[in-house]
Amino acid sequence: MTYARIVPVEFNHCDPAGIVFFPRYFEMVNSVVENFFAEVLDLPFAEIVTSGNGVPTARIETDFSAPSRLGERLTFVLSVERLGRASLVLRTEARAGGEVRMATRQTLVWVAGGRPAAWPPRLREKITAFQEARNAKPA
Repeated sequence: MTYARIVPVEFNHCDPAGIVFFPRYFEMVNSVVENFFAEVLDLPFAEIVTSGNGVPTARIETDFSAPSRLGERLTFVLSVERLGRASLVLRTEARAGGEVRMATRQTLVWVAGGRPAAWPPRLREKITAFQEARNAKPA
């Protein structure tokens, strides 16, 4: 299964040439991840942070394959690649006009008490169910 979210390219995302300035993609990806946690995993970042936990990005790799421009609508598609004890690897692509504009592979880490910790069982179950739905083959 994948999670998708449409993000319109706004003036604040662009450089003077009207092309998305690359750091703004990271803000968009973070927004998609935050909404994935709230809408799919039923655990908003606000709840994570106020409970003294966190899900910081430990690693991120990104390929920029084509520019995106002011006024376009990018479809961000997120999938779970791997769930570890304390880590989660996500792949997120930004697409428009039938082409991938940017693809990111990022590792998040569950942090409790300021240290990496095992994903809470409830959250692990939801992530696993989401990942298995993607990998399920139709009968």
